Amino acid sequence: MTPAEEPESILLAMERSALERWGRGDPDGFLEISAEEVSYFDPFTSQRLDGLGALRSLYEQLRGKVQIDRYEIIAPRVQVSGDTAVLTFRFDSHGNFGAMRWNTTEVYRRGPDGWKIIHTHWAFHQPQVAS
Repeated sequence: MTPAEEPESILLAMERSALERWGRGDPDGFLEISAEEVSYFDPFTSQRLDGLGALRSLYEQLRGKVQIDRYEIIAPRVQVSGDTAVLTFRFDSHGNFGAMRWNTTEVYRRGPDGWKIIHTHWAFHQPQVAS
């Protein structure tokens, strides 16, 4: 397996491609790489979203409204176990909503159609400072 075929390389490329589209107001990049049974958490949802239809409904509300001028994926880590992989990273972005800092977890499963996201969790990055 060449480095480009390694799950780490594949998943980071998929994530970067989806984030590039997201930053132009196009959520389809994430919808295309999410499984039908995807689950989703973020600080703006009152509960977990279950299924691609629910995720699509959320993303349609945001279509065309997000603009990210620059971003950085910080300390990405991919942990693989069989046909499951967990991608974690910090995401710092600057755009029309100002500076945003996130902790991100994406759980991928490899199936006949390749890797698909089965769970997403975005949380604000708010490190606690010891007093």
